[in-house]
Amino acid sequence: MSSALRPLLVMVWKDILLEVRSKDIIISVLVFGFLVAVVFNFALNVSPQRVSELAAGILWVAFAFAGTLAMNRAFVKEKEQGGLEGLLLSPVSRDAVFLGKVLVSFLFMLIIEGLLLPVFAAMLGFSGLSWALILTILLATLGFATVGTLFSAIAVQTRSREIMLPILFFPIILPVLIGAVEASSNVTSSQASLSSTNVRNSRLFSAWPDL
Repeated sequence: MSSALRPLLVMVWKDILLEVRSKDIIISVLVFGFLVAVVFNFALNVSPQRVSELAAGILWVAFAFAGTLAMNRAFVKEKEQGGLEGLLLSPVSRDAVFLGKVLVSFLFMLIIEGLLLPVFAAMLGFSGLSWALILTILLATLGFATVGTLFSAIAVQTRSREIMLPILFFPIILPVLIGAVEASSNVTSSQASLSSTNVRNSRLFSAWPDL
């Protein structure tokens, strides 16, 4: 194992062990994302005819706010327990520290999104088993985690980090979110048009004996 890769993997494994023991991020973010799904589903009254219009937006609002909640915790433990100074003083490059945090945030967000996506798909009535949708989520989550980790490292030095992170982060990440919403909307729209075509065809074939 190369000397550059080993510190990176140690950083990732350390944060995974801490999360497995404490469960601070996964549980709270999952509950938050589930509540967002329920509230939007009842507030907007998402009917099958409006799924293609609303599903992508609701999905990425939940992912964005859940991801921001996870980003807020990226450097908090090190800051509160004095581990951040130890990381900076250790004989490890700053690149390894940053990339380790990016990988951990990326993995946590993928786990959260993987658990929330079937819930959204069941409640909003679209198929989550789409390669285009999965690829969109992977790419957008990677960009989200990279930029979010950078701004999380900046915001953790301030007193009101829970407020500062969204203020600094969302204007920068907005193009990524817009692209993700548009790509996801194209997927849900194509699914809706395909399902409506299948319904028309089934009605046509069922009425065929009467013709």
